[in-house]
Amino acid sequence: MSIPNPAVAENAKTAKEKAQDRRAAEEAERRKLDRALEKGLEESFPGSDPVNVTQPAPSPADKHIERGSR
Repeated sequence: MSIPNPAVAENAKTAKEKAQDRRAAEEAERRKLDRALEKGLEESFPGSDPVNVTQPAPSPADKHIERGSR
């Protein structure tokens, strides 16, 4: 009896299974963003400024600020 190899198992997935996995990952990301938006709305209510879920890219003036990897 052999030990299952994860790489072989991954390659054995059909295109349909890979598409389903990709859709599931996209749906999970969408739910995560929705929860972040909902939380931001709840924490800022009643606020006049809209909630920004994403972070803008750093400007050239921000070069001196250390940022952790995501």
